[in-house]
Amino acid sequence: MTIQFLGKTLKNPMVLASGILGNNCDILERVHENGCGLVTMKSIGPEPRDGHKNPSVIDLGHGMINAVGLPSPGVLNMENEWDDLKNRNFPLIASVYGGSVREYQIVAEFVSLKKPDFIEINISCPNSEKHGMIFGVNPQSSHDVVSAVKKVIKVPLIVKLTPQALDIGEVASACEDAGANAICAINTVGPGMVIDIESKMPVLAFKRGGLSGPMIKPVAIRCVFDVYKAVNIPIIGLGGITTGKDAIEIIMAGASLVGIGSAIRYRGIDVFKKVALEMETWLKDHDLCMEEIIGAAHREG
Repeated sequence: MTIQFLGKTLKNPMVLASGILGNNCDILERVHENGCGLVTMKSIGPEPRDGHKNPSVIDLGHGMINAVGLPSPGVLNMENEWDDLKNRNFPLIASVYGGSVREYQIVAEFVSLKKPDFIEINISCPNSEKHGMIFGVNPQSSHDVVSAVKKVIKVPLIVKLTPQALDIGEVASACEDAGANAICAINTVGPGMVIDIESKMPVLAFKRGGLSGPMIKPVAIRCVFDVYKAVNIPIIGLGGITTGKDAIEIIMAGASLVGIGSAIRYRGIDVFKKVALEMETWLKDHDLCMEEIIGAAHREG
């Protein structure tokens, strides 16, 4: 089930979401070997950052809540990782973040020189005080970041959006106008909170965090549906995708590629292979191909 995406041929439409399995080349290669068509690195920031204290990730059964806090070694402290990734045999998205437009630009320019296949700018993290969705909730600030980054990179640019935007379609359109080549929707939903009723305290050390997993899938579907109506560039759809039928659903909403993150916990690292096979089986049973179902929900009725 090969697919074309921004000039690259991928073996399938499955994408590892950012922030799930780090930046180690061996681990990312293992993900690719287990059926992932496009691998995303953990987001890279301008300075070393420890992230939030534990507990930072809680499994709620029907999904997860996390406040990892964008931990990063800093863009200048990853030479070993980049050396290992030079000889990779899989397509790669490098995800970056910053605390200002200029920081996004500096980090993206440096990372671009390392020749990932794509750069994703994360303007959508809900559990960092300084970084993240402060940019992604506003069309103008989103346009400013995208425009600045686009000037200094030499690879296609993907923008990861937050469901917290008042009008995610308007934000996506602003990103497209500024030069974005693709949209990634969505990041975690939130912030949310879980309280331990015995201690009367929030469970997460940071108190609040982003929600992921099956419980956010309807939000992701709606956001991708809205983005598809607003732009003419490809969409990576993610948020609660666990099965092949979930993947078909988000593709019908408008996604060209399907991102997976939390489902690795629920179905194992070979979830990509499992979901791709389930998709192929469904398509064969319905005598359809991928191209026929992208955005199909917009054509019904």
